[in-house]
Amino acid sequence: MDHGFDLRHVLCAFVLACAAPTAPAAAVDEHIIAVPVQVRDAAGAALAQDIVVTVFEARGGAPYPLLVLNHGRPVSDRASLRRVRYLQAARYFASLGYSVWVPTRIGYGASGTAVDAEYAGPCNDRDFLRSFGIAADQVQQVIDYARREPRIDTQHIVVAGQSYGGATSIAVAARNLPGVVAVINFAGGGGGNPQTRPGEPCSSQVAAATFGSYGRTSRVPTLWIYAENDLYFGPRHTQAWFAAFRAQGGNGEFLLLQPFGDNGHRLFARGFDLWAPLVQRFLAMAVAKG
Repeated sequence: MDHGFDLRHVLCAFVLACAAPTAPAAAVDEHIIAVPVQVRDAAGAALAQDIVVTVFEARGGAPYPLLVLNHGRPVSDRASLRRVRYLQAARYFASLGYSVWVPTRIGYGASGTAVDAEYAGPCNDRDFLRSFGIAADQVQQVIDYARREPRIDTQHIVVAGQSYGGATSIAVAARNLPGVVAVINFAGGGGGNPQTRPGEPCSSQVAAATFGSYGRTSRVPTLWIYAENDLYFGPRHTQAWFAAFRAQGGNGEFLLLQPFGDNGHRLFARGFDLWAPLVQRFLAMAVAKG
């Protein structure tokens, strides 16, 4: 059956690994800034605070295109994220010339965990549209803050994220923000729990409807990367989410990679050699079109 999407089952991991770029050795500076954001939490209460953003830049590369890299959501212990860095990925993107901004959102790690702003509700009734939207509001405000920096090329912005951050990135894509030329979703979704529901996320049909709603307005090129053995979001769910996105007009490419380790959800963190060449190819095409 033709679902209107490009599903590529990547089988040759060895070939990809041999062709992959290695982690960069170039001098990359890292610094921390505080970015003020305002959102409404799951209960509708207004929240205003600074969030911690870690910035990576190769020396002497200004003006820099911007890449915002968004984190996921732990099943428990949101404090465990501390200050999110994604060091290998961030340094890699910086080596490609980007100013890489890694926000730690409200409710997580170094930005404080007193309020769980992105709480989506019980397993059988998740409100992903609201929850992803709260995360996307923060990402948009980080982008707006970055636009005011003279060293940032505001016409070339990439948004990327892993897990909940991947879904958040698709939510940002739906907003068609000025200057955003590409969005990358690494294993994106919500409601997963590898211990209690391996591969079977909560409220999957709600997630499909949410991604469908994003497809209605999203026009920026998007890349969705998953592994077959993702224990948070099994492939029948992620393919359905992407199909819903495409059916409503979303612009995207879906890559389903072979099983990775004991849990394909870790592909972003541990499979750099597999995903880096795929992402570099996508960015080259998307930026050229942008």
